Amino acid sequence: MSPKVALQYLLPHRLLSAGMRALMHWRWTPWKNAVIRVMTRLYAIDVSEAANPDPAAYPHFNAFFTRALREGARPFDPEPATLLMPADGRISQAGPIRAGCIFQAKGHDYSAAELLGDAAAAVPYADGRFATVYLSPRDYHRVHIPLAGRLRETVHVPGRLFSVAPFTAAAVPRLFARNERLVCHFDTALGPVALVMVGALLVSGVETVWGGVEIPPYGHGIRTRDYRGHQPPIELARGAEMARFNMGSTVIVLLPPGVELAPGLAPGAAVRLGQRLAQRS
Repeated sequence: MSPKVALQYLLPHRLLSAGMRALMHWRWTPWKNAVIRVMTRLYAIDVSEAANPDPAAYPHFNAFFTRALREGARPFDPEPATLLMPADGRISQAGPIRAGCIFQAKGHDYSAAELLGDAAAAVPYADGRFATVYLSPRDYHRVHIPLAGRLRETVHVPGRLFSVAPFTAAAVPRLFARNERLVCHFDTALGPVALVMVGALLVSGVETVWGGVEIPPYGHGIRTRDYRGHQPPIELARGAEMARFNMGSTVIVLLPPGVELAPGLAPGAAVRLGQRLAQRS
């Protein structure tokens, strides 16, 4: 194990992430402008895609980091029956869920049950498909629903906050089932679909369009929120924004049997919101 991976087992994950969150929300103009300028250059961020392309207009770095896109910046796959890629980023892994297990990296997998924090919730995905999308600092950091759905429940699963960068995914067993995460369950025309917003070291904030900031606070036990009786029902159209990372991380999509992933979703492949993720088989 490399030293930079081994060190992560010792670091105070939540304390470091809380400190970074405070810095990224600091409104002191010289600080936030300097951080935006450095990050834009370092990661070659294309600000022309933003709804507001002026970096100085954002009140703090996190507002810039979670910036909205201008109209038309991410055209959706034109076939209305297809499922859409939920975010910009790179494919970490994608493929079949075999015997309830999800492939993480060579030598590592984990179960859908432990990812979702509920064995019963994992049953519909036993022979389904999954896609894990890693969002780097340069990417658009809002997550959109792949197909129209009605929110059934969310499950906040507590955990660690290891980095989710590729080198960590290759080294830390069951990484995505160990990190703090918010599981979002939807009922769709295909059946149940889950999107899992995975927190990570220094970049652990998650908020949803229906509930606002969900993480932090960090959890000390599994917390479930049932939205089936919500009035009006929380229904999202295909491709609608559902959540965002306050700083970046990874989103995992779980799909039931009856769909096939789009070709070309190999590990490391660059993907963009709105391109084809899957279609009915």
